[in-house]
Amino acid sequence: MKQDSTRNTSYTVDCEDYVHVVKFNPFDSGDSCSLIAYGGNNYVVVGTCRFQEEDAEVEGMQYKTLRTFHHGIRVDAIAWSPETRLDAIPPQIRFCTAASDRKLRLFTSDLQDKNEFKTFDGHSDYINDLVFAPNEGQEIASVSDDHTCRVWDLEGNEKAHFVLRSPGMSVCWHPEEAFKLMVAEKNGTIRFYDLITQQAILSLECEQTPLMSADWCLKNTLKIGAVAGSDWLIWDITRSSYPQDKRPVHVDRARLFRWSRVNENLFATTGYPGKTTTQLLVHHLGHPQPILTGTAAVGSGLTWHRTLPLCAVGGDHKIFFWVTEM
Repeated sequence: MKQDSTRNTSYTVDCEDYVHVVKFNPFDSGDSCSLIAYGGNNYVVVGTCRFQEEDAEVEGMQYKTLRTFHHGIRVDAIAWSPETRLDAIPPQIRFCTAASDRKLRLFTSDLQDKNEFKTFDGHSDYINDLVFAPNEGQEIASVSDDHTCRVWDLEGNEKAHFVLRSPGMSVCWHPEEAFKLMVAEKNGTIRFYDLITQQAILSLECEQTPLMSADWCLKNTLKIGAVAGSDWLIWDITRSSYPQDKRPVHVDRARLFRWSRVNENLFATTGYPGKTTTQLLVHHLGHPQPILTGTAAVGSGLTWHRTLPLCAVGGDHKIFFWVTEM
């Protein structure tokens, strides 16, 4: 694991394939290491990371692959289950993927003999995002280009079905708001659904398109962020259905928006892969300019560490990690 100064990444991990998506486990798995999953053209790799920023005995970064799961098709999105535990006997790894064949796959493994997966059918077009219910992990929500958001149980039965007005780009489930689901649509609308009544209860407007990605701030349930066109946008949902703050950041178009999990003013955005590189920008709401600019060769995916101001992006046979200031 080397520190790579040429592209101003803090660390890199070499991978066997192009990395389409990368995801830190956002839940406590009972272990001092962080779980990370990344998806390639036909497999998912689950590994652990430990960084010198959290452990003085680590030099730079330690990465270890726990298991490679055969997937058979390109991986487009990954969600971790809160039921994943490394301190259980035997350990349990559970995650769900979305693939280019419009199916969800739920993987469960004890990292030894038990390796199961179930396939969920129902979406009729490309699945853009998925998420587990954050507290119990007994349901999964997914959004698709087929203009639906669907909620599934772990057997693959559809428990709820919301009809959207345009492709669903992001879906978020907040641990403090377990009965609400946030769905962001490509037409620039973000809606909150009450999962008990299965009705829309609140909507936010970008007033610009295409909305490509949105996120619900873990540290402040009133804060929503998104990227649409070449701008990032931030809402305080108590104040207005229109953004309180917005700024143009990516020359072509912005692709992903992710809040830090440790600071409500810290977030990252990525641009579309250009001819060779993707731009990663880390922003702090107290600063007029991005506080960190990184580039990755044809990068894809964006994920924040659970307890550190550290984010990762996938790329060509590599994962790139950046450490930033709080």
